[in-house]
Amino acid sequence: MPVHPLLEWIESTDLSMAIREGALPYPIIGGLHLLGIALFGGMVLVTDLRLLGWAMRRSSVTDVVQQFRPWKWVGFVLVIATGLLLTWAEPLKLYRSPAFWVKMALLVLVGVHALAFRARVYGNTASLDVAVTTEAKLAASLSLLLWAGLIISGRLIAYDA
Repeated sequence: MPVHPLLEWIESTDLSMAIREGALPYPIIGGLHLLGIALFGGMVLVTDLRLLGWAMRRSSVTDVVQQFRPWKWVGFVLVIATGLLLTWAEPLKLYRSPAFWVKMALLVLVGVHALAFRARVYGNTASLDVAVTTEAKLAASLSLLLWAGLIISGRLIAYDA
């Protein structure tokens, strides 16, 4: 099935039109999306800064990860739910947007990053409490770069024609 007719159908659904054409739904969903990014991204940022030894040095890595994990999940769910609604509202625009595809590629890389470093870094915080490894610092640095790119590309979507 060709993609274009499917995107046209999505864009013509009642939900898509209500989000896109209503006075409040799109800005409210967009605001919640930004709130989710701030929550999720902020928790990732603090964790990465702790791994790099640039913040919260008096707190153990385990404490930082455990304290922020629930908030990361809340932010993650909020970002995904609102992101899907925003995508549902403007599928044709996003399909044509290079910034959207860069954002999606970076989102996939964030997932690959999480899987690649989960066992030895994020799932092994007790050993990092003793000494933060070079691998953990690499994971944190890559995470910061990926998230910065994701946020910038997401913001650039608004400027695609």
